[in-house]
Amino acid sequence: MKPRVVLAMSGGVDSSVAAWLLKDQGYDVVGLFMRTGVHAAEDGRAEHKKGCCSAVDAADARRVADRLDIPFYALDFENDFGRIMDYFVDEYSAGRTPNPCVVCNTWLKFGKLWSYGKQLRADFVATGHYAQVDRDDGAARLRKGADPAKDQSYVLFGLKRSLLPHLLFPIGGFAKDEVRQIARQEDLGVAEKPDSVEICFVPDNDHADFIRKKRPELASAGQIVDTTGKVLAPHDGIENFTIGQRKGLGFGSAARRYVLEIMPQTNAIVVGDKEELLAPGLIASRVNWLIEPPTGTLPCEAKIRYRHTPAAAEVSAADDGSARVTFTEPQSAITPGQAVVFYDGERVLGGGWIEEAIRC
Repeated sequence: MKPRVVLAMSGGVDSSVAAWLLKDQGYDVVGLFMRTGVHAAEDGRAEHKKGCCSAVDAADARRVADRLDIPFYALDFENDFGRIMDYFVDEYSAGRTPNPCVVCNTWLKFGKLWSYGKQLRADFVATGHYAQVDRDDGAARLRKGADPAKDQSYVLFGLKRSLLPHLLFPIGGFAKDEVRQIARQEDLGVAEKPDSVEICFVPDNDHADFIRKKRPELASAGQIVDTTGKVLAPHDGIENFTIGQRKGLGFGSAARRYVLEIMPQTNAIVVGDKEELLAPGLIASRVNWLIEPPTGTLPCEAKIRYRHTPAAAEVSAADDGSARVTFTEPQSAITPGQAVVFYDGERVLGGGWIEEAIRC
């Protein structure tokens, strides 16, 4: 009997090629599409569609499934996805910068989808992420994708360690141009479809507008101040800002100013010089380990946001699920609400959620 795999199909080129590769490798593939209740632009024109999970995407995914002659189901995750949107709003309201893609992967793509897959007696769950699982000696390890420009291992740190043996990332060993070429060769119809680059429920990238519509009662206007407390300008809401932001501050200055701190208690935005963004370490909470949790100090490379180059660090785990990270060289714009992910070369060791930067 062929091993069965449930594959998250978004209608994009990556998951479509993943479907073709899995079937070509002899798996019994079942395609699953997540209906989230999010309705982005659905006129079918690529330039107006850069999110995911719309009716256009569902139709594209179904066409690929029909082309490959694999079963395809659309699952209703609207209520579950509502939790992700609430998390997004709550984090910004608390002066933090959320990462909904990590939460979606943890809760839905490798949570709910795998639960559904087990009902279908599936052996594996798969997605079109650019990551890899190493099984050379029988133990499963999460690793970076082969294409450094597309590696998505950062957003997968929250996966359960017990799930690793059941994971498949069919395109993880390919570069993006190779994936598109396969889509062309196999006539999948999505080879030129653009990547999803925005948060799917904020397709216009206007986070503040989305938050105000979700929480019209939110009163987060306040003052922009310098590190001495001097008021520089008013602002419309703390949800407009993130740590390290320079543009769009809403006032002029002879010197460049950067957001250093967001204070939800008073709705103050503290700005200062670029050098003041540097910090030698951080505290993370809710750390998820994909290895045996270290009992002492663990040397690693730590990545503090998706586009950050991993930096040499040491991490010390605590019994309460938190960790203290100390960098060899101070890092800029350590942002509460973002994830910090630990690496040993190509291998993902685990990660957690940044609570605060350590400045001394």
